[in-house]
Amino acid sequence: MTHFDHIHAVVTDIEGTTTDIQFVHKVLFPYAYDQLPEFVHTHQAQPEVAEQIAAVRARLDEPDAPVERVIETLLHWIESDQKETSLKALQGMLWADGYQRGAFKGHLYADVVPCLRRWVEQGKKLYVYSSGSVQAQKLLFGYSTEGDVTPLFSGYFDTHVGHKREAASYRNIVDTLALPAEQVLFLSDVIEELDAASEAGLQTLQLVREGNRAGSRHPHVTRFDDISL
Repeated sequence: MTHFDHIHAVVTDIEGTTTDIQFVHKVLFPYAYDQLPEFVHTHQAQPEVAEQIAAVRARLDEPDAPVERVIETLLHWIESDQKETSLKALQGMLWADGYQRGAFKGHLYADVVPCLRRWVEQGKKLYVYSSGSVQAQKLLFGYSTEGDVTPLFSGYFDTHVGHKREAASYRNIVDTLALPAEQVLFLSDVIEELDAASEAGLQTLQLVREGNRAGSRHPHVTRFDDISL
């Protein structure tokens, strides 16, 4: 059991932390890859889709790029697991349709939700910080294998606050929470993310799930129920 004192808020990663990383890479990404070309073609005139198409063109510095070029770029970003905000937004739209149609449910490890409920009962505030869009985060927790658990969370953060391996991103989160950094605990499976959070003054804990290795710079556990706040 790993104990932390004076924690008022917990910020958790998703992939490899609350959720099997294979769910994202073997279910969500392939679904988006398969559905994206037709979705962009069909919905390109809708404002929310047009906005992301324009963002891709701006990222390419090709303001007149044809839609096929945009789609080709998006598919390449999926293949190479790029953390592009416009891609994440479009993936969120695609996943919304899949979740709502029951094509899949968001995976959560069995140890996660009981601990989240206990922490909320103890008065802790819970937040999510993932490279996936806020919309995608809400869908995963809203249509999860444990039902709708979104009421447990007080807020969500994505790459709009910055990238997860940069200390400034965690400073932005702490500023938003209006708490001293040392009263915030960040959970992740990725050492570089934990390093960035620690640099920003947060307390950190690594989740070592299947296939992951523990680092030496941060305390680590294998399950949420090994965490004591």
